[in-house]
Amino acid sequence: MTRRVDLRSDTVTQPTAAMRQAMMAAPLGDDVFADDPTVNLLQERLASQLGFEQALFFPSGTQSNLAAILSHCQRGDEYIVGQMAHTYRWEAGGAAVLGSVQPQPLDQAANGQMDLAKIESSIKPDDAHFAMTKLFTLENTWAGQLLDHEYVVAATSIAKKHGLQCHLDGARFFNGAVKQASLDSSTVMQAASKMIGPFDSVSVCFSKGLGAPVGSVLCASADVIKKAKRIRKMAGGGMRQAGFLAAAALYALDHHIERLQQDHDLATRLYQGLKDIPELDISPAQTNMIFLTAKNPNDEKLKGLSQYLTQNGILTTGSYQLRFVTHLDVNQDDIDYVIEKTNAYFSN
Repeated sequence: MTRRVDLRSDTVTQPTAAMRQAMMAAPLGDDVFADDPTVNLLQERLASQLGFEQALFFPSGTQSNLAAILSHCQRGDEYIVGQMAHTYRWEAGGAAVLGSVQPQPLDQAANGQMDLAKIESSIKPDDAHFAMTKLFTLENTWAGQLLDHEYVVAATSIAKKHGLQCHLDGARFFNGAVKQASLDSSTVMQAASKMIGPFDSVSVCFSKGLGAPVGSVLCASADVIKKAKRIRKMAGGGMRQAGFLAAAALYALDHHIERLQQDHDLATRLYQGLKDIPELDISPAQTNMIFLTAKNPNDEKLKGLSQYLTQNGILTTGSYQLRFVTHLDVNQDDIDYVIEKTNAYFSN
């Protein structure tokens, strides 16, 4: 039987046996009535740890981001967002379709940054001809990279100078916090507080590297959470005995944050094992992702690599650019197997 190594995404992780036990033991209630004790504990704990007034548990990061945008903005308002950001490109246009909130997408550099001057010039004046610019959004991490904190402060400061609110899509928020902590020689929670300092709201996803099966938590002011709860209900996200799912997120907070460093180390090991392949451009891993790009855009060999890897039980995403994502269901032997097979492909 062919070995299987799934590097498509950290969303493919399975709950550990201990996480499943925590889920089954969770005390439950009806979360729509706000009386599920496990959901309430998760919300209270994360809000407190990150320094927000309140938090709200959602089925997905897409719905959490949608609720944040629609809570900060009204119909006919506008939010500034990166051209390739998840909240613009990968969430089915929800803010525009469901909330009549206009996105103003800006081009991004490879590190996810938008030009500061373009951010400021894109903020519309208070004029009847224009949508009202109300919100600025960023995403951290970005393609496996930690956004530079000085840039984050500079970009959000421009937004706040013009009266905008700021929202952070933290799809891999704790991957970023682990990386920031290593740079600052701080604790992960200290790094997390630094990362969210400039933001009025943050969506924290638990179903990627943290290994929970479902769920994101929106942290914000009490006023924003009150609005977000109505939007969650409207969008079909009001869950009943959701403590089963919240228990997985609580378990992840206790047991899976520090171990994210293992995923980062495996991504670095993968980079080190592939970086000398002459046909490839590979950026060093900062967190749990690396991307393989052909040095020659006309080289069809990289496109064939995906099929070759699949035939050998290694799953990735992309064709001319391949993305490899490490996670808690991947170990060192798996990574060494991927290195062996990839190098063998290019040596033939």
